[in-house]
Amino acid sequence: MSETGAFAFTVHPRARLREDLARAWRPLGLVPERVYDTALRRLPLPPVTMAGVQIGGERVGHVVLVPFGARHLLSDIEEGRRRVSRAVDRAAALGADVVGLGALTATVTAGGLTLRERTDIAVTNGNAFTAAIVEDQIRMLLPHVSSRTTRPHVAIVGATGSVGTAVTKLLARDSAGARLTLIARTEGRLKALAAAIAGDVDVDVAQTIDAVRDADLVVLLTASADTLLGPEHLASGAVVLDATQPRNTLPALASARPDVLVVDGGIVSIPSLRLTGGEIGLPDGRSYACFAETAILALSGHSGHFSLGNPTLEQVDAVRERARGLARLGFHAAEPTSFGRPVALESHSAVIA
Repeated sequence: MSETGAFAFTVHPRARLREDLARAWRPLGLVPERVYDTALRRLPLPPVTMAGVQIGGERVGHVVLVPFGARHLLSDIEEGRRRVSRAVDRAAALGADVVGLGALTATVTAGGLTLRERTDIAVTNGNAFTAAIVEDQIRMLLPHVSSRTTRPHVAIVGATGSVGTAVTKLLARDSAGARLTLIARTEGRLKALAAAIAGDVDVDVAQTIDAVRDADLVVLLTASADTLLGPEHLASGAVVLDATQPRNTLPALASARPDVLVVDGGIVSIPSLRLTGGEIGLPDGRSYACFAETAILALSGHSGHFSLGNPTLEQVDAVRERARGLARLGFHAAEPTSFGRPVALESHSAVIA
C-alpha cells in the first residue's frame, strides 16, 4: 500500500442513449435516439476515452465509454463481452494499473470472470465496496423505518446477484433485528442462499417483485432492466434504496406515492473528485461505489485482480480497511439523495410515524 497507481473505469450508455452520449460530448445530444440505437448495435465502434479523473488535485485515472447501450448489452452478451474487452485494452494502453467494470459491463463479463486471464491489467467489478456502502446505507435507513415497527421487514430484490449475495450475508452477520425476504428469479440459487443464512436471521424467499408489498425497506440490486418498481408494489410509508444502474425506479414513483421515500443507493462521497471532459451523471465530489472501489485499489497500491464474480465478506472487509486508510479523501457513503436531490430522513420518519 505504499505506491499510488492509476485506474480506468468502464461505462456504457444506459436506457436513454442520446442523453448519456451527450455526457461524453454535448453535441451528441442532438442526434435522434433511433439513430443511436441502430448505429451502436450494428457498427463496430471503438471504445472512447470520455473523461479524465482527478482526486486530491492529482490526475489518477480515466473513464472509458463502451459504445453499446444497456439494451444491447443484455440482448447480445457475446458482442457485449467483445466490446468490454476492447475497452479494457484501451484502459491498459492508457497506463491504468486496474480497471473497474461499471454497471452492465460487469454483468456481461460474469462479474469480470471472463477477464481473469488478463495479466496486463488488474480487474475488479467494484462490487465489494458497493456491498459495503449499500450495507452502510441500509443501517442508516433502518432507524427511520423502525419508527413504525419493532422488527423491520427488509426485501432484497436481486438477492442472488453479485452485490445482492454479499449484502444478504452482511445483513445476516448482523441483522439488527430485521427479517429478510430474498427475491430473485433462479429458485435453486435463491434457496441455497436462504439456507446458508437461515441460522443467523429470519428469512423468506420469493421469485416475483410482488413480494415487496409489506416490506418496510426495499433494496433494489437487480441487474434486470425490466424489473421496474411501481407505486402499486409498495406498502404505505415504505423506503426504497435503489442501487441499480440503469435504475429500476422512475421519478414518477415519487410523484405517484408521496408517502414513499426513494433513496439513491451506492453513492460515495469523494469531495475532491473531478471529472474533466465528460461526466457520468453525478456531480463533482460523488461517485458510484464500484468506481470508488477501483480508485481505492489504485490509490492504495493494490496489485492483481480483486472483486471477480461474487465478492467475499473478507474482500468487503478488506476494501473497507483500504477506504479507511484513504479517509482524508472521503470514500464513505454520501449524504442521502432521492433522484439526485438531498432528502431529510427525519422528515420522512415524521410523515410515517
